[in-house]
Amino acid sequence: MTPADDQAPAGTTERIEDVDVTTEMQGSFLEYAYSVIYSRALPDARDGLKPVQRRILYMMSEMGLRPDRGHVKSARVTGEVMGKLHPHGDSAIYDALVRMAQDFTLRVPLVDGHGNFGSLDDGPAAARYTEARLAAAALALTEDLDEDVVDFVPNYDNQLMQPDVLPAAFPNLLVNGASGIAVGMATNMAPHNLVEVVGAARHLLDNPDATLDDLMAYVPGPDLPSGGTIAGLAGVRDAYATGRGSFRMRAKVSVESITARKSGLVVTELPYGVGPEKVIEKIKDGVNGKKLNGISDVTDLSDRQNGLRLVIGIKTGFSPEAVLEQLYRHTPLEEGFAINNVALVEGGPQTLGLRELLSVYLDHRVSVVTRRSQFRLARRKERLHLVEGLLIAILDIDEVIQVIRSSDDTDAARTRLMQVFDLSTLQADYILELRLRRLTKFSRIELETERDQLKAEIAELEEILASRQRINQLVSDELEQVAVRFGTPRRTLLTEAKPSIATAGRGKAQVQLEVADVPCRVYLSTTGRILRVDTGAGEDAGLDRIQPPARRSKHDAILSQLDTSSRAEIGAVTNKGRLLRFSPVDLPAAPVNSIQLGAGVKIGDYLALPDKKERILAIVSLEAQRSIALGTRQGVVKRVVPGDWANKPEFEIIALKAGDEVVGALQGDDTDELVFVTSDAQLLRFPAASVRPQGRAAGGMAGINLGADARAIYFGAVPAGHKEEAVVVTIAASDATLPGADPGSGKVSDFAEFPAKGRATGGVRAQRFLKGESELVLAWAGPAPAHAVAPDGVARTLPEGGARRDASGTPLDMVVGSIGRRIS
Repeated sequence: MTPADDQAPAGTTERIEDVDVTTEMQGSFLEYAYSVIYSRALPDARDGLKPVQRRILYMMSEMGLRPDRGHVKSARVTGEVMGKLHPHGDSAIYDALVRMAQDFTLRVPLVDGHGNFGSLDDGPAAARYTEARLAAAALALTEDLDEDVVDFVPNYDNQLMQPDVLPAAFPNLLVNGASGIAVGMATNMAPHNLVEVVGAARHLLDNPDATLDDLMAYVPGPDLPSGGTIAGLAGVRDAYATGRGSFRMRAKVSVESITARKSGLVVTELPYGVGPEKVIEKIKDGVNGKKLNGISDVTDLSDRQNGLRLVIGIKTGFSPEAVLEQLYRHTPLEEGFAINNVALVEGGPQTLGLRELLSVYLDHRVSVVTRRSQFRLARRKERLHLVEGLLIAILDIDEVIQVIRSSDDTDAARTRLMQVFDLSTLQADYILELRLRRLTKFSRIELETERDQLKAEIAELEEILASRQRINQLVSDELEQVAVRFGTPRRTLLTEAKPSIATAGRGKAQVQLEVADVPCRVYLSTTGRILRVDTGAGEDAGLDRIQPPARRSKHDAILSQLDTSSRAEIGAVTNKGRLLRFSPVDLPAAPVNSIQLGAGVKIGDYLALPDKKERILAIVSLEAQRSIALGTRQGVVKRVVPGDWANKPEFEIIALKAGDEVVGALQGDDTDELVFVTSDAQLLRFPAASVRPQGRAAGGMAGINLGADARAIYFGAVPAGHKEEAVVVTIAASDATLPGADPGSGKVSDFAEFPAKGRATGGVRAQRFLKGESELVLAWAGPAPAHAVAPDGVARTLPEGGARRDASGTPLDMVVGSIGRRIS
């Protein structure tokens, strides 16, 4: 190298600076960390989206990929987002697109995918093979973007503009959750039910001082896309209070008969994020490692039509419940979920509880609605200004034309129009651009109508902007509309039972109850849903605090209810004469002041019914010494007092003859009146004291003498203190239809009209059949007619107040039938 080579190029000044490596590394790392936190990993608390997700939805909206249009290649969407908005690789964009299309990842998917978008065990197909478009719910996040509802910021090269946040018509962060790992922090948020979250948001909007307990009455816990069960809610409450907490997820497992002599565990729902292949692998490893005993085989019978179905065979001589406890300990059938609610608020990461998350979202929606109203007000004022100018011109159009024709150029015409007609520049320009077809008489009428409508809309918008209460009401109404459009029933069951701890080296999995033994009431509805209502502890405890169910589904009513305690032993009586033992603590709890039967879960989720024809008729207490009365199809009656039944999970409480089944079950006292109603319209009432209690294995005694080809269709009881107001409802069916499918005539009579008879007699006539009727298909007796269940198991809704009475048995104007038909 020559000395000349060391010289700086001509025209340049050489400058060498010494930089401390530590300082440079710190600065560079902070910039990198800042970029990851704010531009990649953490969602915004307002719309619940990360930047890449927001850019995907915005670009798909700009591309016109609406739900009513065809799908396009995912590679096209990825390319548009990468080229215009997102300065990162296509793989990260496609991964985010795939996640928003997976119904097992998001509670409300935002992308409608077509093709292989992966599963919990396998990845998606390449972007060139799949297609995508916006889901309907995504339109609720992007609507009104053209009305200046949010700020727009430049893209990475300052050539295009993109929204800083989406309007978000529903709380997406809570509904769909989020997960991400930044530098020095991470976020992990669980999905929730849209209807519940919207209910909590509306309540907080109307009651700014609402407590966490008030909000949890609407949002009791996460609602995971995969369903399953959440065991233990203490960690959920911690997360809602502080933003951090954890809970355990359990699979939905039932015990079923695989073959005539073999039972097994059937898994139909898995914990969030767990795939069946992972479960099968862990089970095989556990069996081979001698950690799991009693398992004969594992079969995956999942398909597109029936969904997940994982069958675990149990060896002969092993208890399915004990094997299930081992599976909870050693396999992903029970998994943990750590909640860490970290999101961006006003540009900075914060850890938020439930109330804070809702407050940030509501402030955003109030801002969106306010800015939208201001935008619409400005546009309508502008349009009104033009319409008023046009009306002025139409009134004297000949002079307008003369002014324009006599002007030298456009500027002169504009100036003269403004001077002659006292118009603004905008009005004058609008008139100059007007087409001659707008100068007819009909156009004038249209303009006057438009002017009046604009004035009304302007007054309405000004009234909205002048009142925070009107804005809040508008936000609340729009949230309700979104919940109606996109809301779905809860999938995840919430229980307060203590979960198993999946830790090696421990003994048997712990399933002892954590909750206090407080008074509660258990409701069983006619559609088979069951729930628990706790009264709490302390001075305010008491069953009198429980309010009746506020809302119920159509043709649903209370079939059976039981006052007990949360840790008591209760039983469910079936039509096959079996009693299934369970505890109320495992049932979902409802608030005492807002009971909804639809919030319960099907009792089949808890009790294994191997025969699909087996139905639950009633729930009874196993600790009280009140007798259980049963009536059968063949007219047999039996009373049995709960006793020491060897703590069996299920057993028979009546020995049924061939072809017989239980039609009614109840728990009562000796002072009750037992009632049988037969298919040939005979009714028999007799004292319960005339039936002596028998042992569990007994077959009962004669209850009512049946006529030829007759059968008992109803068995119930009327308490001693309600005989005066009790009524009897009977409904016949036409011979032209299947029994129980289409009602014929009905009759409502006072219970006192039927004389009491002795047990084992034929009773008295309850209804005279009309022409074309051969038998009764439904009967009910009690203080306030609310429901009845036909022998086919279908529940009918009857009047809940006074009912028409007609002694002749002629047709009644009364809604019955599973689809709400009238008796005719």
